[in-house]
Amino acid sequence: MKIQDKLDTIIQKLEGLCTQSGQISGPVAAAIAEAAADLKDYARENLNFFEIVEHLDHSIFVTDGEGNVLYVNPAYSRNTNVQPEDVLGRNVFDIVREGKIFTGGASCDVIHSKQRVFRLSTTYKTDPPLLGYTVGVPVFGPDGELSKVVVSSHPVSTFKQLQGDFEQFVNNLEEIRKREPASTVNENSSTLENRPMIGHSAAMNDIWEKIHHVAASDATVLITGESGVGKEVVADEVYRHSLRNNRPYIKVNCAAIPASLLESELFGYEKGAFSGANTGGKAGLFELADGGTLLLDEIGDLPLDLQAKLLRALQNREITRVGGTKARHLDIRILSLTNSNLREKVAAGTFRSDLFYRLNVIPIQIPPLRERPEDIPELIEHFLRIYGHKYQRAITLSTGAMNILKNYRWPGNVRELENALEYLTLCCPDGDTIPEELVLDLLRQSAPDTADQPVSNLGDAVALYERTLIERALRDSKSMRAAAEALGVNVSTISRKIKQYHIELS
Repeated sequence: MKIQDKLDTIIQKLEGLCTQSGQISGPVAAAIAEAAADLKDYARENLNFFEIVEHLDHSIFVTDGEGNVLYVNPAYSRNTNVQPEDVLGRNVFDIVREGKIFTGGASCDVIHSKQRVFRLSTTYKTDPPLLGYTVGVPVFGPDGELSKVVVSSHPVSTFKQLQGDFEQFVNNLEEIRKREPASTVNENSSTLENRPMIGHSAAMNDIWEKIHHVAASDATVLITGESGVGKEVVADEVYRHSLRNNRPYIKVNCAAIPASLLESELFGYEKGAFSGANTGGKAGLFELADGGTLLLDEIGDLPLDLQAKLLRALQNREITRVGGTKARHLDIRILSLTNSNLREKVAAGTFRSDLFYRLNVIPIQIPPLRERPEDIPELIEHFLRIYGHKYQRAITLSTGAMNILKNYRWPGNVRELENALEYLTLCCPDGDTIPEELVLDLLRQSAPDTADQPVSNLGDAVALYERTLIERALRDSKSMRAAAEALGVNVSTISRKIKQYHIELS
């Protein structure tokens, strides 16, 4: 029995109960009548969409988020002569690559861009081959991941119809373009209001000037600086001011992905490439960024074998999936970040010189916070506003507290300053002004076994404390990774600190 028939039967039974007024009290009868009316409304509004799609004249083609074909409606077979058994259960990337059933279409581009696309497609099961226009729409799940791709298409049967349809197609694209956010690179792009990158020092103004010169290009940018200076914030500004600011922006931390998985994550893999691989293969981060921007963080930690493949990808703008043989051409802008000295790594033979020069087209060096103390008050105001709102506290700094923060060396740079301001916002005693004693208590903390060692300033005291914590974590842990987990940082940070403090590993 169909759902509609079941609903009609239930409504009839409820209406029959309502007529038995002698057996059912007034309030109960009223409730039953209301329920029957609600069900009637539901029956009118609850359309059987599967039945509707089955009777559409437009072709409907549905895949999952990885391109595996889930459904085609009868119109698809009528219009293209492609039967369900030709495509169901197969991966759309494989079908397109073979070029025997259809080429073009919108599914692959939607999977890459995660956006609605319009495309022309050709199917080869008719004589002559059939040209059609397609509209692909992404469907996202509750977790925000791409769940399905729904493509509707219609054949173009004559050149005259093609001309008329193409004019409509162009008009639709123009309407979409008008609704999309315009690029922020315009005559007013020099304004520094409402921006996440904070600072008016000469050094930061130079960085802003460089961003405004290069953002609209597709030039590769290498952003360097100590940990915590805000390299990713600068990269975000390059993206936000670029002509690709409404296209994919994919970020990958090269140090956070195990070396054994990094190649397949970056370049993707074909089905059967290795044990445990998805049956339909998987697009890599390069493919997901096609048409947009790819951010490579901690680029200095990239293994040498992958450096060679990245170099080829940058030179030729194409990649080959793991286990594959066909190169895929990509349109990508590369931004890379590192707190390593890549020139030293090149000299040491741990980083390829040709890759370094390919990445270093537009270098942006961010100075540490201790070299631009004039930015500290503005940063403090910014973070106090954020954490004051978050914790519902209206907090200000005393003059003495501000002077202490301005004169501190900030080995952790902006990230350390932000953490300090969150702590001070939470731990400020009753009142709305942070006293200098609270700031001194925070910055002068030192481990018990280093309390008697002489230090020349607060920066040295914090550095000594940090070194002691790292040495203790390494001594009490079985591996560097375990020590990093105990301290709540990543392995690359521990490795960097070991070199900075010349800690000897036993």
